[in-house]
Amino acid sequence: MKFSEYLKYLSIGTLFGFVLMKTEVVSWFRIQEMFRFDSIHMYGIIGLAIMVGMISIQIIKRFKVKDLEGNPISIPPKDSTQVTRYIVGGTFFGLGWALLGACPGPMFALLGSGITVMIIPILAGIAGTYTYGVIKDKLPH
Repeated sequence: MKFSEYLKYLSIGTLFGFVLMKTEVVSWFRIQEMFRFDSIHMYGIIGLAIMVGMISIQIIKRFKVKDLEGNPISIPPKDSTQVTRYIVGGTFFGLGWALLGACPGPMFALLGSGITVMIIPILAGIAGTYTYGVIKDKLPH
């Protein structure tokens, strides 16, 4: 991959971080309001994200969009026999989000905005991802 392609992704990531900061999606107070059902702000943003995702998937399917290397993009169906693992995984994700006040994407935006304490959960997330990679063959999938 060329350096200019990395710059393209860095620019998109920076723009995404800017949008997250301006919409207050990374605000710990907004996230806590959501989990206490005090405000609809975050639910509106999540609903909008779901709509954008649904429309994007329909565009990918209907126009047979290809990736950067020219390969067709395919979206495999979810295995409905694995519902338990989705519920357990979603519960852990939600608990971490509620306790930390940020999900993985905004952690980097918060770090970039000067909230240096976010280095700790980022490093913990990297350690958890590495650990999963090491033990994934031993887990029931």
